[in-house]
Amino acid sequence: MEKTPFFHALKIDEDTCIGCSRCMKICPTEALRVRDGKAVLMPDRCIDCGNCFKVCPTRSIYIEQDDFENIFNFPIRVALVPAVFMGQFPNDITVSRIYGILKDLGFTHVLETESSIPIYTAAKNKYAAENPDIRPLISTFCPAIVRLIQVKFPGLTDNLIPLRAPLDITAMYIRRKIKEEMDLKDDQIGIFYITPCAAKIAAVKNPVGEEKSLVDGVINMDSLYNRVYHEIKKQGHGYKEQKLPVSQLSADGVLTSLTNGERRLSDAHHSYSIDEIHNVIEFLEKVENEEIEDVDFLELRACDQSCPGGILTCDNRFLICERVFGRARKIADRERKGEQTKDHELEEERNYLMRHMKVGEIHPRSMLVLDDNIAVALEKMKKIDEYRARLPQTDCGICGAPTCDALARDIVCDNAELTDCVFIQRNLEARGNMDVQESLKIMEVIWGKAKMNDYVKKK
Repeated sequence: MEKTPFFHALKIDEDTCIGCSRCMKICPTEALRVRDGKAVLMPDRCIDCGNCFKVCPTRSIYIEQDDFENIFNFPIRVALVPAVFMGQFPNDITVSRIYGILKDLGFTHVLETESSIPIYTAAKNKYAAENPDIRPLISTFCPAIVRLIQVKFPGLTDNLIPLRAPLDITAMYIRRKIKEEMDLKDDQIGIFYITPCAAKIAAVKNPVGEEKSLVDGVINMDSLYNRVYHEIKKQGHGYKEQKLPVSQLSADGVLTSLTNGERRLSDAHHSYSIDEIHNVIEFLEKVENEEIEDVDFLELRACDQSCPGGILTCDNRFLICERVFGRARKIADRERKGEQTKDHELEEERNYLMRHMKVGEIHPRSMLVLDDNIAVALEKMKKIDEYRARLPQTDCGICGAPTCDALARDIVCDNAELTDCVFIQRNLEARGNMDVQESLKIMEVIWGKAKMNDYVKKK
């Protein structure tokens, strides 16, 4: 089992955190606690889905990104742009105009991430045909889902398709192409991905099944969107753009980042597309319990509406989806008339890319492992059950843990005390085994002194 810690793009600013517990309650893997009035991350549980980021009222949870100026450390600067980035902009802002502005900002090359979708799809279908005994096969397109399965559903880790994501395939292609055409070394080419979510930052910084990512840096989509839109405003309506001769992506490529984008291209007979992390968890629990059978392929995405719902997008996810669909329809019309899109250029490198498609073994990272020694782990499980039976099962969160079950586990792992439970405190007070001051001290440890004010206002 891997021992290296996960990299996390999500960070907590303790100076501005008010300990409201909203993040703790919404986290799908129970990766957050409250201690001393501040949110605390349990790194072995966090999957960088970004749900905590969305609900934080003070923006104390933020996303770490690379400095944009880092692109200038390389003579050749490649922007890998997902199709949903184009969907941020109004319909009157063309793709070719956005390409032009990205080059004005400093990139020497611009390529859409989904350019490798035809080859990625062929590799997935080939893997499925060669491994008929592994079902259901689960897409690794969404890195938050990969981590979710590693930590919460470790028994399904072998079901993950061990192939590079389109981001990495496209990066591999463009790096090889530029090196050959310009006779350059790797360290002269900087490849930067424009990300709609935190999980893809983590996937680049700490790739699963690989030692090092093929991408050199990550730029948050909201940050780059603001830069591009600022340039659009500066240019005004009199701007004369240089039209792209052909579309960079096929209609299939444009749609891949949306829900059902992979499933519609799969050869699988029985498949499902599920988005939003809690929906995914509910479905995987049924798969794990063998309540759902005869499933060949699962396209799972952590965000509602998939990538358009990423926490770093700048517009309503449904509006983004509609714009992306509109772009795909226009491209499909041209494809029907015989136009070949630019992503066909990758076909020249198909053999090379297919040979370098697989990643190493994807290891489980179960958050449920209590000890490497099975006997000790079983004893701890027994103790968790005992503590669980003594707790009220109200899941109120006053103990600083999201649920009573989480508190029971924290107690056994020496991260909490039974007396952290306010109901246990009241019981002990009623028996004369604890006084009010002791209870207040416990609450101070969890919620901080500032929250222990006298809230009963005197007239």
